[in-house]
Amino acid sequence: MARRGSYAKGIAKREEILTVALDVIARTGYRRASVRELAEAVDLSQAGLLHYFTSKEELFQEILRKRDDVDLATYGGESVHPIDGLLGVISHNQEVPGLVQLYVQVSTDACDPEHPSHAFFVERYARIRDVFAQFVRAEQAAGRIDDDVDPERVAALFVAAADGLQTQWMLDPSIDMAQHMLHLWHLITRRV
Repeated sequence: MARRGSYAKGIAKREEILTVALDVIARTGYRRASVRELAEAVDLSQAGLLHYFTSKEELFQEILRKRDDVDLATYGGESVHPIDGLLGVISHNQEVPGLVQLYVQVSTDACDPEHPSHAFFVERYARIRDVFAQFVRAEQAAGRIDDDVDPERVAALFVAAADGLQTQWMLDPSIDMAQHMLHLWHLITRRV
């Protein structure tokens, strides 16, 4: 029985670490948020913090997974139009530059097949493209997008545009990522 309690406490501590890390990195930035600072924020030593994760890379990957979960809970759901949800996430990203920095850095590093987060990003991109392609097909069925538009290509282009805009925005914060994505959406839907 004690093992179950310890396991539950471990899961709760891991969730606390991820929740606090989201806030710390959003506030201070990816480069300024050290593992030591993250550990101190949850009253652990660095070794104690890494006890909950196999490596620093896994910690950062799980922070991004937690960010995705929070974004989905906040900007997703059946009552939210997918484009509104996407624009909500993108607008929110402009308020948390540290998390955008973390995402850009880890996703770039994960392009190496040997990187511990490689599989996470391959699966994440495939899932996002699939969800967006399904949305495009639904919009085609409703007559809001031409039938000759390839849903898979549109999905891949939207992901590429979002990621590219994040990089441009980090270099020039005057870029309104959400407005650019909305414009792209209008280009796809305007012929109907």
